[in-house]
Parts: sequence; C-alpha cells; structure tokens
Amino acid sequence: MESLTRRRITEDELRALVRHGFGGTRISRWHELTGGTFNAAYWVRLIDGTELVLKVAPPPDLKLLTHEVDLMRTEVDFYRRAGRAGVPVPQVEHAGFDRSLVGSDFVFLSRVSGVGLDSVRDDLAPAGLAAVRAELAGHAARLHTITGPAYGYPLRDSRTWQPTWRAAFGAMVDDILADATRLGTVLPAGPDRIGELLRRHADLLDDVTRPALVHFDLWDGNVFVTPDGAGGARVTGLIDGERAFFGDPVAELVSLALLRDIADEPAILAGYAEVAGPERIELTGSVRRRLALYTSYLYLIMIVEGSPRGYVGPERAEFEDWLRDLLATQLSQL
Repeated sequence: MESLTRRRITEDELRALVRHGFGGTRISRWHELTGGTFNAAYWVRLIDGTELVLKVAPPPDLKLLTHEVDLMRTEVDFYRRAGRAGVPVPQVEHAGFDRSLVGSDFVFLSRVSGVGLDSVRDDLAPAGLAAVRAELAGHAARLHTITGPAYGYPLRDSRTWQPTWRAAFGAMVDDILADATRLGTVLPAGPDRIGELLRRHADLLDDVTRPALVHFDLWDGNVFVTPDGAGGARVTGLIDGERAFFGDPVAELVSLALLRDIADEPAILAGYAEVAGPERIELTGSVRRRLALYTSYLYLIMIVEGSPRGYVGPERAEFEDWLRDLLATQLSQL
C-alpha cells in the first residue's frame, strides 16, 4: 500500500543532493525503488558508473509512532557499527541531517548486490534455504557482539534509553501502547491489560546484562542474497537498519523466524551457535517467554503503524484482524 511517510523528491532535488554529497558529479540514470514503506528510496547511477541507493526520511513534522524519531540517524549509525564488526551491510557514502536541501534527513548508500530473499526463497532447494538461514544467523551473532552504552532505542530524547533492559523494554511497550490509544487502534485486549501481561514477566529481562545491537527487522525482504543457480544462495547484505536498538539478542529471533516458530528452524539456531559459541541461544523456558514478549511487541508495532502511514481499505483491515489473532495467541502464553 502507498505510505504517507514516503517523502518523494524531484529530479532537481536529486541533483542538489548529489552535488552536496559528491561535488560536481553528474547523474547517468535514476529511478524510485518501491520495496520499502517508510522511507522513499531511489537507485542512482552516476556518470562514472557508481551505483548508489538514496534514502529520504519522512518529513520531520509528520506525526509518527513515538519510537520513529530520527530513524535514519539510527540507520546510519547501525551500518557504521555493523560494518566495523564484519557484518555485510551497505556502506554509508554520504549522509545529510541538517535538512537544508529537502527538509528531511537523507543518506546515500552503496548498492548491495543480489535480490531480496523473499523474492527467491521459493526457488531455493530446502538445503539451500537452510544454509542461507544459517549464514544469516551467523551474521546476526556477529552483530550482537557490538555493545552499546545503554539499553533501548538510541533516539533523541527517547524515554527508552535506560540503564537496564527491564526499564528500556518497559518504556518501549509503554510507548507503543500509548500510540495505540492515541490513534484509536483496535487491539485484542485493552492497552492496560496488555501492558499488565507483558510486565508480568519483567523479571526475566534481568537475565540480559549487556546491551547488544539488535537489528529487529531481519525478515526475508531485508536480507539480500545472490542465488548460485543450483538451489543455493549466499547472503550479500542486510538492509533497513533503522529499527535497531540495544538490548536482548534473543529478540532478533522474532524477525529471523518471522511468523514462524523458531523451534522449527534448526538451521537458524545452529548457524547462530556456530559463530556465537558460548553465547549461543538455547530455547530454555526463560528464553521462550522472552520471545513471547518480543513477538507481542513486534505484532503491536505491525498493528499500530498502519494508521500514521495512512493504510486503509479491506486488505489492510483483513491484515490487522489476522495480526490481532496472532497477538492474542502470544498474549495467551503470558
């Protein structure tokens, strides 16, 4: 669906952004990319053959979800940290945050080769897909070696930026439930009741003693791969890091196995363990309940975010009904 958050640019604006970042370099070709729903994105080829992806953030005065403040700045920081840790991510070629040219933040990234895993996974052999998921999980384990200075979303004036994971995640939940109330979002239970259920297991969050960098949006569309033509593929890049936070590595399993049970994904757990070693994730009772907390949180975001994006119509209503059922199932485990 078309999103109100996509701040499109004109060709004159694009040329101004290129001049700002790369001097007098000229543009050979460009076109809009339509895969994302939050930022506007463009493929750009410069006259010297360099291929870039330009991302333009939503207008800063647009009322979004509470945690969606300055997300492009989080994304740029994520790529720089992840790249230094050996995780395959786009390189930040130029970023602009003064909003003087187009009124929004923007970033030029190197183009990642390959295609989204979501577009080719059905063409891969079962063993090939399992190998891709194992490789992806290994990259996630490398990402989780990065330690932040605190827990939560690294956003300007964020209430979630806290000295403990329990406090940070509690603030994250409070924010999305407040957004649901503000936007009149229908949930499977009242916001107070959902908050009560999620806090019931808050003591489990004290098991998290290091704020690891978590992507939290590693669904197949944000994983680029290059198929080998023989039923397999290799991971070439992880994109769209704007949802990243510092917290519990276990939360990464939610999007790595999005809408699936991680217990049915042995390749993910094995690939993670191969890189993480003693920091591997075992599906203990505590980890299972933490997963239910983080899955519930992600489903809340997916339900609530449709309103500020302007998603309407029967297709969206059906999707939200489905998500509410999924959320109710998670809450029943709490």
